[in-house]
Amino acid sequence: MVQVGKFNTLTVNRKVEFGYYLNNDAEGILLPKRFAPANLRIGDDIRVFVYHDSDNRLIATTQDPKGVVGDIVRLKAVSITHQGAFLDWGLMKDLFVPVSKQHSLMKVGGEYLVKIYLDEQTGRVAATEKVEALLHNDTLTVKEMEAVQLLIYRKSEIGYVVIINNIHIGMLHNNQVFKPLRIGNKYDGFIKTIRPDGKIDVVLGKAGFAKAEDEAATILRLLAENEGFLPYHDKTTPEIIYDVFGMSKKTFKMTLGTLYKQRKVAITAEGITLAVDDL
Repeated sequence: MVQVGKFNTLTVNRKVEFGYYLNNDAEGILLPKRFAPANLRIGDDIRVFVYHDSDNRLIATTQDPKGVVGDIVRLKAVSITHQGAFLDWGLMKDLFVPVSKQHSLMKVGGEYLVKIYLDEQTGRVAATEKVEALLHNDTLTVKEMEAVQLLIYRKSEIGYVVIINNIHIGMLHNNQVFKPLRIGNKYDGFIKTIRPDGKIDVVLGKAGFAKAEDEAATILRLLAENEGFLPYHDKTTPEIIYDVFGMSKKTFKMTLGTLYKQRKVAITAEGITLAVDDL
């Protein structure tokens, strides 16, 4: 069965002057000629995104939308009507957000965080700005130290509220933020703590020593690029550490300790020295 609002692999049934019909039923789904590969042949399988056109007919495209059904994405409003707003999601037809699904009336040129969904009544793809109501922490699908995808949802007094894997709500605390973050951007992270009440604390990057091993390459590279010496140590401010190494001071100290135990660096009051064998 074809999944509307998602990618499908379909077979080419027949060719017409204006494109190709892909298998679904007797009528088929049109792939317009301009979106078809030049070497497409009858019987070929092709990966396409399926949605409804302005005449409510299913249509296929090889274009990549900025999100599929289930995704939460930041999109720009390109036109407004009394019924709702239309957002640019990278396809010929814009994505509709009904007025009832908006927090406040959208404006042309504004960027909004929305969840893409399939409307049960019309069967068409639409979007809603009322994202938080669709998220839950009642039944968790994640565990502590698990790698997850984080989407920055909104700023709070203690940090950033984040959306975890498009399913759960979590908190990224201010003391774990070491670079500018933008609402709607996605980052790799991991689950730090799951509280008894279901609230989740998260951290950017990778968990534990796996992260330290990744960051070690950064420190060693910078040492090699600077004649084996860097004037930074555990007394250096967190701001300088982040500016130079792109990591928190906690991660920096943990990584440096690992490199010291491996005898790859020496640590002095003046800074870090690359081991002679690695020069």
